[in-house]
Amino acid sequence: MTAVAELPRHAQPSQFPTLDDVLLLGGIELTRLAERVGRTPFYAYERSHIVSRVAQLRRALPEGVRLHYALKANPMPALVQLMAGLVDGFDIASGGEMRVALDAGMAPGRVSFAGPGKRDEELRCAVAAGVLLHLESEREMERAACIGAELGMTPRVAVRVNPDFELKMAGMKMGGGPRPFGVDAERVPAMLQRLERLGLDFHGFHIFCGSQNLSAAAICEAQRRSVELGVRLADHARAPLRMLNIGGGFGVPYFPGERALDLAAVAEGLEQSLGLLRQASPDTDLVLELGRYLVAEGGIYVCRVLERKRSHGQTFLVTDGGLHQHLAASGNFGQVIRKNYPVAIGNRMHAAATETVSVVGPLCTPLDLLAERMELPRAEAGDLVVVFQSGAYGLTASPTAFLSHPLPLEVLV
Repeated sequence: MTAVAELPRHAQPSQFPTLDDVLLLGGIELTRLAERVGRTPFYAYERSHIVSRVAQLRRALPEGVRLHYALKANPMPALVQLMAGLVDGFDIASGGEMRVALDAGMAPGRVSFAGPGKRDEELRCAVAAGVLLHLESEREMERAACIGAELGMTPRVAVRVNPDFELKMAGMKMGGGPRPFGVDAERVPAMLQRLERLGLDFHGFHIFCGSQNLSAAAICEAQRRSVELGVRLADHARAPLRMLNIGGGFGVPYFPGERALDLAAVAEGLEQSLGLLRQASPDTDLVLELGRYLVAEGGIYVCRVLERKRSHGQTFLVTDGGLHQHLAASGNFGQVIRKNYPVAIGNRMHAAATETVSVVGPLCTPLDLLAERMELPRAEAGDLVVVFQSGAYGLTASPTAFLSHPLPLEVLV
């Protein structure tokens, strides 16, 4: 990783960048940061913003809720190492993420492994390390038991449940109805009986309904129903319920008109859900699993204008970045209707927006679009385009092999 000096925060949580925020990344000009990095495109993630966001969340959450970071949001090793000192555990979804999590210094017992298609070698590594397996099917349970017998170890397991409800208004629904994730709730009691006969070390349940939600009411309802379901299913287990992971789903605003999540309202609802759990199972840990909410607003993506082009009266800024490095900003990571992320000409922030332009990348596809018909200051070749809200689901959620362009750098500043 390119070494960059640690800098103070440049944007407040849940706010789009102001002019001064965009001009300076924590007091250093964006052009100087680009010079330090050495080339474009690059991602920059800000330590102090992430630390502040976690602290803000800790202050709001009820005492006793355990906070986990979901590496899928951003598995950059230096960022994960930072997170290891801020949260109570990690949630992973691959063997590669497992290596990053353990290399960052997180204790294996505080790492949980979910995902519907775990390979035998991944299961073997998780069992050997003592990582908690979130079982996604009866078949995976049997495979884990066989691997445990081969290793002479007892796998630590939880059951991922596909609930009979969903997170309303979620950007991406992960539960309710036919899903590849988890075990349908009505099949869990029989699975728990088989799990006991296999001698697995049962810890609890993982119930995750959806992601990228800005409605506090919807999140609170899903959390309450998740706790109620977990308590009901625990009656079918001989072992005590030690852990209930109710996922996260906390969203961040990306587009005009969106409002930041009302964290106080979420915390109030979570307090009530925690009370329900404490009444039924006082010793159960309630786990909140968040990724995007912790890191999205602490990152930017920076690319450089290569040239201006005019076509049938429309101006295009052609850059060295694009959907192959930031698929979400192009609109191809789950948006039904494409909308522009917050985008700026980073080295011309005091200039007025004087033209309507589209910012495109170097790929041979019309989908390679970072900003569509957006009002921006006039930009020339060499200017820097900044895409905000880029700390989550950026580089590793993008088709980086498409057209074989070089990978962008990632820096933690």
